[in-house]
Amino acid sequence: MSQIVLVRHGQANTGAKDEGDYDKLSKLGHQQSGWLGEHFRHKGDVFARVWTGTLRRHIETADGIAAKSSETIARDERLNELEYFTLSQLLADQHGITLPSDREGFVRHLPCLFQHWRDGKLEGTPESFDHFENRVRDALRDLTARPGRSLVVTSGGLIGMAMRLTLELNMQAFCNVCLSIQNTSVSFWLPLEGHLALTQFNALPHLDTPDRLFAQTHF
Repeated sequence: MSQIVLVRHGQANTGAKDEGDYDKLSKLGHQQSGWLGEHFRHKGDVFARVWTGTLRRHIETADGIAAKSSETIARDERLNELEYFTLSQLLADQHGITLPSDREGFVRHLPCLFQHWRDGKLEGTPESFDHFENRVRDALRDLTARPGRSLVVTSGGLIGMAMRLTLELNMQAFCNVCLSIQNTSVSFWLPLEGHLALTQFNALPHLDTPDRLFAQTHF
């Protein structure tokens, strides 16, 4: 039987304004990754394979976790995040809706951006919403077809899309899920009669102690 374990990357550069500046872990992001690796080793977790996207923050997180695996780490572009900063700039240029600097504003901005993206109201996007959805679906199908446990280090938008595909979430629910996913959180899926079943979502066992609560971050 296969199992898919999706991990969101550690905290990245929270002060970034573009894709390149964001794509590196903060000091706390490195610590979060190391703590998750310690948790896996304490449990005796061994994975059949470890996959990541090709983004720097994915690779740095996987390096920090240093999970035991029977295969070498695989990099797969299908596991990369949507380009939020690029899409945000298009939304600002074409519709005058700018990326906010505070968390409350971001909570409102994300569903607005996703709705414009899905409805084809942004020109020149790196990929369409449908393409993003389909590449996530393809990657999950590929992982499901492989026996054993797959550890996948990726991003919040991709994990949110996995939730949308699994639970058939509407757009608002999809956006709410994306906003809730925390750095280095762990989510589990199992195959069930040709479909994926969610068995755990957004867990932080490595940060669930009083001295580490400060490290439970969303951004």
